Amino acid sequence: MNAAQIVMPALGPAMPELILTVGVLVLILYGAFKGERSAEGVSVGALMLLILALFAVVSQPMGTKVTTLNGAFIVDGFARVMKSLTLLGSAAAILLAKDHFERERIARFEYPILILLSTIGMLIMASANDLIALYMGLELQSLAAYVIASFHRDDLRSTEAGLKYFVLGALSSGMLLYGASLIYGFTGSVSFPGIVTALRESSGLGVVLGIVFLAAGVSFKLAAVPFHMWTPDVYEGAPTPVTAFFASAPKMAAMAMAVRVFIGAFPGVTDEWRQIIVFIAIASMVLGSFAAIGQRSLKRLMAYSSIGNVGYALIGLAAGTQEGVRGIVIYMAIYLAMTLGAFAVILSLRRGRRMFETIDDLAGLSRTHPWLAFCLAMMMFSLAGIPPLAGFFAKFYVFAAAIQAGLNALAVIGVVTSVVGAFYYLRLVKVMYFDEPQEAYEPMGPGLRIVLGLSSVVVILFWLLPAPLVGAAGAAARSLF
Repeated sequence: MNAAQIVMPALGPAMPELILTVGVLVLILYGAFKGERSAEGVSVGALMLLILALFAVVSQPMGTKVTTLNGAFIVDGFARVMKSLTLLGSAAAILLAKDHFERERIARFEYPILILLSTIGMLIMASANDLIALYMGLELQSLAAYVIASFHRDDLRSTEAGLKYFVLGALSSGMLLYGASLIYGFTGSVSFPGIVTALRESSGLGVVLGIVFLAAGVSFKLAAVPFHMWTPDVYEGAPTPVTAFFASAPKMAAMAMAVRVFIGAFPGVTDEWRQIIVFIAIASMVLGSFAAIGQRSLKRLMAYSSIGNVGYALIGLAAGTQEGVRGIVIYMAIYLAMTLGAFAVILSLRRGRRMFETIDDLAGLSRTHPWLAFCLAMMMFSLAGIPPLAGFFAKFYVFAAAIQAGLNALAVIGVVTSVVGAFYYLRLVKVMYFDEPQEAYEPMGPGLRIVLGLSSVVVILFWLLPAPLVGAAGAAARSLF
């Protein structure tokens, strides 16, 4: 083949990923030459790259669907919205970590670089249009996440968290890859459009088995029951900013991956995979609601909360409709704000080098830090789904989609588990406002203030201006149907 026959694929659709890839290589060289003194500079550079990538995402033409790399990579309305949420979550993870890592004396330039590498994988997951691209993005995201979980090398809990995450993550990746190989074997294609075409002619037991294994791998990345077992231990053991990262950006990418796989590749066999998703959703909502009741650790509480919230979001996927996908996008955007706001408060519970991470440490917070207590109370009320806060609308859209799809029982179970979950959210409010106060904590750092302020605005004032998010979610859903 001569040079004239070589055709380079159009790389414009992958511009956000390219920006982060080139930028992370530059930051690695900068960090290697400057050593540990480069930690702050690399963090600032990583934030700038994430903002630049976000600008590249939102500046791509709306209402268009573009593929490149022989159809393996797709950019549509859904990818743009989910990528934007992922980039915001990654930027918040870097802001939340700065002050905490400096106080713990583990501020190293590798952290923002690992966040960027993981983010590149997450962006690929949101735009994957075949099984190979999906797996590549998933592994790039996961390998960086395993290292971040054990980032505090001198802490036994952190290294244990990283090891648990790695072992169970490798198992889930194997299951997902086995499912992908079965689907390829029975359909003769790895591309999602090719799978759709093949399944129009026939869909045998082998394809269903492949979907089961694929769903198992996706469920692990979502931390959905019954593949949730790593979540409480990893959330508790990892450094708190890392826990905030795990609870935010990767959840956006994993949900985008789930929608891509089931809505994009298997629209013709919805009845087969809907049963799996309904079971996972119910199990996640029930476990997330009941298992959190006895928790005293705030991080373990947020772990079970994230499991329950994934269950609610999966109600939209179980619907398998345009309204369901719209509900998923709205739910994940609001969940991102609620979770980051809650972790910003948890990270502010500090005196000197000592962090406080139990529910009892919130006692009397309303009298020592009234604004902090108010913001956390709003996050808890929103997570409980109390109107007019944003969390109420998040659940409303997914429940409405389930009812429109005829899944009335699933919606009822979602409402009942929301009532149960409200108990442990409201218990935090009771401790803050009615228990005897403890000694005041230190003032919040600027990064925590930024994240908490923006999250609070979204959660408290969403009902005044819901149109931008609802419109973007509707456009994202339409691009898939």
